[in-house]
Amino acid sequence: MSGFVAIIGNDDRDACKKMLAGIAHRGPDIWGTANMAPAVVGQNYLPADIGCPSEERPSVPLVSTQPAPRLMGYAGQIGNRPALCRELLVPEGPLQEERLLLALYSRFGTKMFDHLNDAIFAFIIVDENQNVLAARDLLGIKTLFYAKQGQTIYLGSEIKSLLPVTDQVYEFPAGHYMDQAGRFIPFASLPEQAPATRHEDPEACMAQVRHFITSSIEDRIDFFYPTGSLLSGGIDSSVIAMLASRRFKDKFGAQAQLPTFALGVGESQDIINARKVAQHIDSAHHELIIDFDQILAALDTTIFFLESFDPSLVRSAVSNYLISKYASEQGIEVLLSGEGGDEVFCGYMYLKQLPLAAQFKGQIDCLKFLHNNASLRLDHMNQCNQVRVVAPLICGPLLDYALAMAPELKQKPEGDEKVEKWIFRKTFENDLPKEVVWRLKAEFSQGSGSAGVLPNHFEQVIDDSSFENARQAFPLIRSKEEYYYFKIFTKHFGEGHAVKTVGQWITFR
Repeated sequence: MSGFVAIIGNDDRDACKKMLAGIAHRGPDIWGTANMAPAVVGQNYLPADIGCPSEERPSVPLVSTQPAPRLMGYAGQIGNRPALCRELLVPEGPLQEERLLLALYSRFGTKMFDHLNDAIFAFIIVDENQNVLAARDLLGIKTLFYAKQGQTIYLGSEIKSLLPVTDQVYEFPAGHYMDQAGRFIPFASLPEQAPATRHEDPEACMAQVRHFITSSIEDRIDFFYPTGSLLSGGIDSSVIAMLASRRFKDKFGAQAQLPTFALGVGESQDIINARKVAQHIDSAHHELIIDFDQILAALDTTIFFLESFDPSLVRSAVSNYLISKYASEQGIEVLLSGEGGDEVFCGYMYLKQLPLAAQFKGQIDCLKFLHNNASLRLDHMNQCNQVRVVAPLICGPLLDYALAMAPELKQKPEGDEKVEKWIFRKTFENDLPKEVVWRLKAEFSQGSGSAGVLPNHFEQVIDDSSFENARQAFPLIRSKEEYYYFKIFTKHFGEGHAVKTVGQWITFR
């Protein structure tokens, strides 16, 4: 995933280094700064982001001289990288994705985004003509923030990277690029209406869903670095772990076991189901059993790295932080995640409350909410533990196809109920234990056991008068639990602009 910072409008390399130090966790061993008028860029990488043996590591950030001088900072993953590199003749080697982006920029300019439908990214490119192009992917899966002081613009992968220079921090809008004058221009948008032609045949849809997900894993994972898979026991992570395990065995032999990782507060449902899946797919399974005190102890660190105080997000993030940390301690450098399945296949419970005719709009609204909520967990909670996370379900072609599916395939009516993610479950029902495939949706914090205990705890330990006083000062605080997280957040990031970057989920998941 890596991270970068940039200053546009001056060449204050010392300030750039201070900014980069704020995100040192995103690549403590590989980092550097470089100038090219009118900007200075700082970049760091995890080893798994470089894409080459340690003895071949290049200096960073990337400064290219062919076909013309270019400087860039980058964080992201390009799912269709193999095909694009073949098309544009970008050779293999270190920083191939960065070199690919420069090739796209040289050939297409700002039309380069037409070729990045299957990519998550935040980047900045500075060229020989002092042009600047900074951008963030359509869904905002990669995080990016900015600040302005006079004629100077600051960019950083996390809020904390900007605090050494200013607390006037804003979120870089998803699906936009920015030029050297600081103007934001949209390059893509989510559809407002469902496609006129819908995919309605279940058998054809199942074949396509399997194809897209299998291809996504093949394009994104090569097992060059120690790789494991998060395994909650839900359908999303179980499918990814199962397909990755098969690929792992194909590469290393039938006896090879992909490491899988599960977390639970005691004998949670996640732990029980993950064991079943691990046995079924023959993985090298690891369990982290924690108690409530460990959750409480991790909240400050979690919120500092997460950069949010939204309760539902914090609950899932603390579990993600702890299991990612544990996997890193076991030597894992790349973690597979099932993130994205709920957005692609309409898995959230509140979507089931909508009539099928309103499903498309509800799904689009859900996707629009990713940029300042769930994306933070996916990026920050693994990156802070020096782990590169890969989410194969966040795949452009898969999402495009799912958006064109008949709504009853994503939420199949059965009596008075609806089965969420029905087509996804049906596709893989013969690959996994039945009780896992048809297990009802549970968010990570619910399945792992952290969701119920945290709200109840804060209801008991925070008195009513303190809570009401806080709500008078900050009406956005909705519960005692959120008040507690808000206090931690503002301790680290202040009560000003950083608060406005936080996305608050408007309903229960």
